[in-house]
Amino acid sequence: MKRRRVNIRMPALGGQGAVTAAHIIATAADYEGYYAVSNPFFGAEKRMAPAESYARIGIEPIYDRGEVVYPDVIMVFHPQVITMGKSYTMPFYSGIKKNGLIIINSEEDLLTDEDKEFLESLNVKVLNFSATKFAIDIAGTELSTNMAMIGALFGAVGCVGLEAIEHGIKSRFLKKFVASGGTASLDSALERKFKKKLELIEKNLSTAKAAYELGRRWAQEQGLEPFLPKPQEALTE
Repeated sequence: MKRRRVNIRMPALGGQGAVTAAHIIATAADYEGYYAVSNPFFGAEKRMAPAESYARIGIEPIYDRGEVVYPDVIMVFHPQVITMGKSYTMPFYSGIKKNGLIIINSEEDLLTDEDKEFLESLNVKVLNFSATKFAIDIAGTELSTNMAMIGALFGAVGCVGLEAIEHGIKSRFLKKFVASGGTASLDSALERKFKKKLELIEKNLSTAKAAYELGRRWAQEQGLEPFLPKPQEALTE
């Protein structure tokens, strides 16, 4: 189902890079030719505390900011968002739109029968995969979990390609970016881990690309159409 805009909500825990992910998502979408904005929301900036970020992508100018109350896509960065209620919105899927998508960083099925019944009534698809395992296996660190989540997102929604993802990642790490304290600390940890920024970028790209292919194959199996028309197609509508 093609929309005119995709609203994305990202419940996560502090230190998982959801703020960085939202920025890269918006940058990649902008490079692809869409209108896009991102913004974070969090309380105490500390590891394992609830954090949330938002991204909006569309074929028309986007003027609203703030919390995404009615998301088309929800990206759950940590199982504790579900199992321990570490989310600013409960249940975590509150407000999800019909024909929406939920991506959960877990190979385990964390949803109750009641959850499944509700989501099925809205034809919401759920993609479970271990983004953290992807990060550890490919990048050698769980700090690249957000890159796996980005790749799976764009593979599943089918409107932003690998070239744009690469641009978003390189733009984030090669250019000067004003970050919050918590995000700046995460960037520093990543750079120390890989020693060289180019190595960091390459590992993140590999992680995102592998997850992108997983998301793309899953979407094909589910019969999902791209969530948005291509920008050039939108101009002719």
